Amino acid sequence: MNSEKFLRGVIFDLDGTLADTLPLCVVALRAALSPIADRTLSDAEIMAAFGQSEERTIRALAPNGFEDCLEAFLKHYESMHDAYAVPFEGIASLLDELRSARVPVAVVTGKGSRSAAISLKVLGLEQHFTLIKPSSAQVPSKDVAILEVLKEWGLMPGEAIYIGDAPTDVLVARKVGCYVASVCWASTAQANVLEPLYPDTVVHTVNELKEWLLPRLVTSL
Repeated sequence: MNSEKFLRGVIFDLDGTLADTLPLCVVALRAALSPIADRTLSDAEIMAAFGQSEERTIRALAPNGFEDCLEAFLKHYESMHDAYAVPFEGIASLLDELRSARVPVAVVTGKGSRSAAISLKVLGLEQHFTLIKPSSAQVPSKDVAILEVLKEWGLMPGEAIYIGDAPTDVLVARKVGCYVASVCWASTAQANVLEPLYPDTVVHTVNELKEWLLPRLVTSL
């Protein structure tokens, strides 16, 4: 890919991209589900059932106690958030630069709406995004959510980039037709898995992402 300016919109994943929230998800789900299961669920059990949102995970593991488990999860998720997750170093600065340049920025996440709202509020990042698209019954997949963002922005897929940490993020971006940056700064990121999928770039620090991204942005400055 050349370095001409062609990107007019930036879309971020949340878990593992803006903050290292996946360990928090596991801990909060365990705290909510274990009393129902009458035993302590392992990381492997929780991750095996981890779907596009915590709602789907809870329905898979505790279908008969869904409402109580969901409320317990959200309570634990919010109360433990500060102890487990802060924005990755440099993320707030990058978002400030994008906002100053008047580049539209969105979040498309597999999280449910309530946990996504908790994270963005606790992380102090909610003001940076023009659109926030969590997982829902109406928007069950990231590709649908990305297309909705592009439609609202009035952009073509080739004018936007999706930034995420998971192999599925690369596949989703390719399905939609937008560019994709794979980030490897979360504890759960695996560069050796991401690189064979040929994202447009693989970066290990926010500064690396800035150096790659900013020269390719069409800004209003």
